[in-house]
Amino acid sequence: MKAFNRIFATIIIMLTVLIITANVILSVDGSGDSFENGRPYRVEINRLARKIEAGGFENINLSNCQYVTNIEKQGEDFFDTDSDYAIREINGVLYRFDYGAGGDGRTYIVTVNVILGVMSLLIISVMLYIKFSILVPFEQMVDVPYELSKGNLTVPVKETKNRFFGRFIWGVDMLRENMEHQKKRELDLQRDKKTLLLSLSHDIKTPLSAIKLYAKALSKGLYESREKQLEIADSINVKADEIESYVSQIVTASREDFLSFDVNMGEFYLSDLVTKIKSYYAEKLSLIGTEFSISDYSNCLLCGDFDRSVEVIQNIMENAVKYGDGNNISLNFSAEDDCILITVRNSGCTLEDTDLPHVFDSFWRGSNVQNSAGSGLGLYISRQLMRKMNGEIFAEITDGYMHVTAVFSKVS
Repeated sequence: MKAFNRIFATIIIMLTVLIITANVILSVDGSGDSFENGRPYRVEINRLARKIEAGGFENINLSNCQYVTNIEKQGEDFFDTDSDYAIREINGVLYRFDYGAGGDGRTYIVTVNVILGVMSLLIISVMLYIKFSILVPFEQMVDVPYELSKGNLTVPVKETKNRFFGRFIWGVDMLRENMEHQKKRELDLQRDKKTLLLSLSHDIKTPLSAIKLYAKALSKGLYESREKQLEIADSINVKADEIESYVSQIVTASREDFLSFDVNMGEFYLSDLVTKIKSYYAEKLSLIGTEFSISDYSNCLLCGDFDRSVEVIQNIMENAVKYGDGNNISLNFSAEDDCILITVRNSGCTLEDTDLPHVFDSFWRGSNVQNSAGSGLGLYISRQLMRKMNGEIFAEITDGYMHVTAVFSKVS
């Protein structure tokens, strides 16, 4: 803001200097004399004076004169006039030349000053508008990203009706609330899992202790009869099954959803989804030399969360960009029953057929990842979202092409 204020002050000074300089130039001619010496009415008076000197006063016609309105010969009431005038001595006689202000250079100066004033007001108004409508609202939230990076999620972002930043500020506040919600959910999840692990660990100790006692008794030969040994073996097996059930609970808990998949069901047009994806990837794929095509489709109304649907197609597209050969990627459409199938097809698929059933597992990465960075969550998240939107997603490999298809329900 300080930099803008300095620029604003500089512009004000420059405009002031411009106006002053223009007035000085207009009020002084090239010889340095007053503008009075160069006013055009004097030229006209001198021309008329030469005509009077050559042909007499009676032959003067003022109908073609632009500035001189009247000529009076010396006599009574010679100086009685309300008009501006100039006196000339011609052939020993004084003549008064009345001229109108319409030819006065002051009019020109006033006009120039008005134009410069309007221009200055316009520039100042634009600068003030930029300051109070754009820079001041932005200045109020310049520290928000820094505070979010520090984990300060409790202070809300003030809402505003600013036409430039209203939606941006709303989006930042939604991001803050979502981060705060995710943080709380993560803490709750960690607490619940820690409680579960502590509880299961305590429960495991009892059958584990029993197994150790049985094993110790058997090693010392305390049970001599065959029947008793078989009974102890059965007891050890029961306790082992009990421990196995606890371990299964731990594994199940570790596999529980660790991401938030909130879905706001609604309705949206297929064309809006396609437009969004096209705006994301048309330029990006063009820059890396990948041919991107979108097949023809019939626009219709789909069920689901629009933002989550965009996320699903984006995840599929990112996989196509990352693991394809970069030759071509296409977006294809088909209809079955009351559903629309959106298929992302990319060339250069090197995924093994045996890996295909696992592509939607969490943290799973195929044998074709090579040095590509990733977490193995993109398609897993897509499947979770599609199922929450009453849809489905599947993948198949055909002739070296990878096809990943998202199935959306149409609004009936």
